[in-house]
Amino acid sequence: MSNERRGGSRRESSGGQQPRRPDHSGKGGKNFRGGSSAKSRAQANAPRRKPAKPAEQGRDVHVEGGVRLQKVLAQAGLGSRRASEELIANGHVEVDGQVVTELGVRIDPATAVVHVDGLRIQLDQAKVTIALNKPIGVVSTMDDPKGRPTVADLIKNREERLFHVGRLDADSEGLLLLTNDGELANRLSHPKYEIAKTYLVTVEGEIFPRVGKQLLNGVELDDGVAKMDAVHVVQQIDGYAMLEVVLHEGRNRIVRRMFDAVGHPVTRLVRTRIGPVPLGDLKSGRTRVLGRTELGTLMGAVDL
Repeated sequence: MSNERRGGSRRESSGGQQPRRPDHSGKGGKNFRGGSSAKSRAQANAPRRKPAKPAEQGRDVHVEGGVRLQKVLAQAGLGSRRASEELIANGHVEVDGQVVTELGVRIDPATAVVHVDGLRIQLDQAKVTIALNKPIGVVSTMDDPKGRPTVADLIKNREERLFHVGRLDADSEGLLLLTNDGELANRLSHPKYEIAKTYLVTVEGEIFPRVGKQLLNGVELDDGVAKMDAVHVVQQIDGYAMLEVVLHEGRNRIVRRMFDAVGHPVTRLVRTRIGPVPLGDLKSGRTRVLGRTELGTLMGAVDL
């Protein structure tokens, strides 16, 4: 699986040869009933949107003294003003749930909610959301009293005051989102929106079907039952197994605790996706700003 390369080459071992990095083809892998096929893994990662509500007919979204809608779209990166005018005239643009086709409409970019072809557009250019590939040994905090490396050290070249969404423990690696959009951060962290997270996990021992079913049906932990949404065995070799797992749970060290509970301690854990946002080919310790489509899809997943 190509995503596993992005967390670096460090491996922990208690003896024996751990599985090779997978090619993500899924050949030789093992799915367990309960939603762990390729199709169900994609469904688990898909944005969870509410059905669109019919636009309120005839409602005027024009704001006197506001900014022309085509200018707002152009500034948001939708193309030139001429291209933005065509989007409006052809009925591709909604403002506060109302389709706008008139070119003279002005809006307040600070309060208007704009969608283009159903995709939410971030109008506040001061707000930014970035993806970080957190290395092993870095703690998911902006300051550490013990003096350990923090995510703040990896984004010190950024001018924005960013804060991380969720955590990865120091022994884990992979995708972490950081943003200065407080509402987006709050919703991504709220259990109501059930944002799926995907992990590539290496564990000790051979994974038999009953173990996969246990993880899907629920494992009793000291703070309650926890379930995985999908479990896929990528590779097994010399006493180790590599799996791709998906879950919505956000409790502390939940993946490691679940595998401990079924007798398969984790030796490596890489988060490869948060909702619609993949780790991709981002190198360990590096960041990238989410693109317009990626950010709009992420915002849609939490009903923004």
